[in-house]
Amino acid sequence: MKSIFSTILIFCLIFLATTHCLAQQSTEEGPYTFKRGSRDGIGKWYMGREIAHVMGYQGINWLNRPEREREENTGKLIKNMEIRAVDDIADIGAGSGYHVLKIAPIASEGTIYAVDIQDEMLAEIRINSERRNLTNIEIIKGSESSVNLPENSIDKVLMVDVYHEFNFPVEMIASINKAMRPDARLYLIEYRGEDNSVPIKPLHKMTKKQAVKEMQAAGLELVKNISNLPWQHCMVFRKAD
Repeated sequence: MKSIFSTILIFCLIFLATTHCLAQQSTEEGPYTFKRGSRDGIGKWYMGREIAHVMGYQGINWLNRPEREREENTGKLIKNMEIRAVDDIADIGAGSGYHVLKIAPIASEGTIYAVDIQDEMLAEIRINSERRNLTNIEIIKGSESSVNLPENSIDKVLMVDVYHEFNFPVEMIASINKAMRPDARLYLIEYRGEDNSVPIKPLHKMTKKQAVKEMQAAGLELVKNISNLPWQHCMVFRKAD
């Protein structure tokens, strides 16, 4: 009986060790690596960073929370963008339209492209823009690999806490790059990964170093990092010469 038990125990230990090794194996697919990672990630890595799960439309109430202005100082962020009345602006991963609805009245002679991949988010933006009679908002259904915007059509791009969730960051930034005019600016807003006091899960934060590395790989260079927001980087990029 003892020998049978010992055999079973040894078999189980071998099985567990083998399974552990397999789980740690990684595979490469183009610029991406697939391996076991965090429960908050999708098991897909780009340039050493695991990509986070997308926030679903169920998070609309959190996006519209009353304390968001105090926590993120959205008013200051919009001032950082130096928006002109004639600017054509794309909010990529627009979500509930929190920023779109604030920007549209300022860029009153331009077009605000609200881009998202979730129909429920786009419906929320449509309802609220009609309620406020904002006629310069154009709602765009994007995909996981394209923003579906016309080439050379955008003066300013805004991405607020969304880039780290792109399943295909290489393809998405290439798509955005095409839509940007030669002197366009991209405003990358991400919770500061260097700051442990920021109460956000690690995979939903980014360091400046990581963001710059990934944007440079996409042909964008950092103009400045405006450090006047409570929890977030406000990194401004342009097309590299």
